Amino acid sequence: MLGEFQGSQKVPSTVKLSSFCSVRMGWVGKACIKDSWTRLQAGQGYGNTLNCVFTVYRNETVAGFFKGMSFPLASIAVYSSVVFGVFSNTQRFICQHRYGDSNHASAVSDLVVASMVAGFVSVGIGCPVDLVKIRLQMQTQPFIQATNGLVSKLNTTAYRGPVHCISSILRKEGLAGIYRGAGAMVLRDVPGYCLYFIPYTFLCEWFTSDGCRSPSPSSVWIAGGIAGAISWGTATPMDVVKSRLQADGVHLNKYKGVIDCISQSYHNEGLKVFFRSMTINAVRGFPMSAAMFLGYELSLKTIRGVQADINP
Repeated sequence: MLGEFQGSQKVPSTVKLSSFCSVRMGWVGKACIKDSWTRLQAGQGYGNTLNCVFTVYRNETVAGFFKGMSFPLASIAVYSSVVFGVFSNTQRFICQHRYGDSNHASAVSDLVVASMVAGFVSVGIGCPVDLVKIRLQMQTQPFIQATNGLVSKLNTTAYRGPVHCISSILRKEGLAGIYRGAGAMVLRDVPGYCLYFIPYTFLCEWFTSDGCRSPSPSSVWIAGGIAGAISWGTATPMDVVKSRLQADGVHLNKYKGVIDCISQSYHNEGLKVFFRSMTINAVRGFPMSAAMFLGYELSLKTIRGVQADINP
């Protein structure tokens, strides 16, 4: 069960604080990779990851890799604490009502339900954050506009920052505009979190020696990394669709919805487009998730130890 590393009595109120600590460990090196990954998925003219990195650096310097990161950095702790908290507490709620003990070992079906609930909840917070980030990153990408039969390339800035981006979207598209791409995000995150928490749980059990009450820090790190690589790698096809839907609308509206985006992308670029950035997804998923799970477990252990000293 998630949170068993500490080997002590559960204290649900510590889940969010420990998640806050863990996400800072997992987010530090993510910004540059995330920017390149988004541009590969939704942008045009990048042959591969290295070409994308060099092009962004040449045109926008180092600052280009951190474009649109202020809003995610301000909200990622809340997002991840909610996701980890919802999964952990849903898992305990199911075990309490099914087995009469919230610390009872979870069956696969219990883990699936808890992961799906976490996936649905994550969309409510994550969709607006991703939308603003992607819009800010993609606003300087050239697009083709037809004017009087002539095709010209424009490279204009549509938003001055996160607040201006949100207000512009609300003014032009309404509240529904803030959740553009939510359908694709549900299709990404619900199975994605199943392939995130379930492998982590089973790998931790597998790595834990007989007679040990909880996995070691190294086991947590490896299990978390493998789970992250699996989850982000398999989520790539729907992540491409989500990124394209959310990038759409900066200057033009190209897609009518998830099905239309899939159809147009396949027709114009073939099946390979849905696996664009899969390698970088899996590579960045390992260290980021390893740090997040280890940070979660270690911070949870520390917080519970402090609470035990205060309230023996």
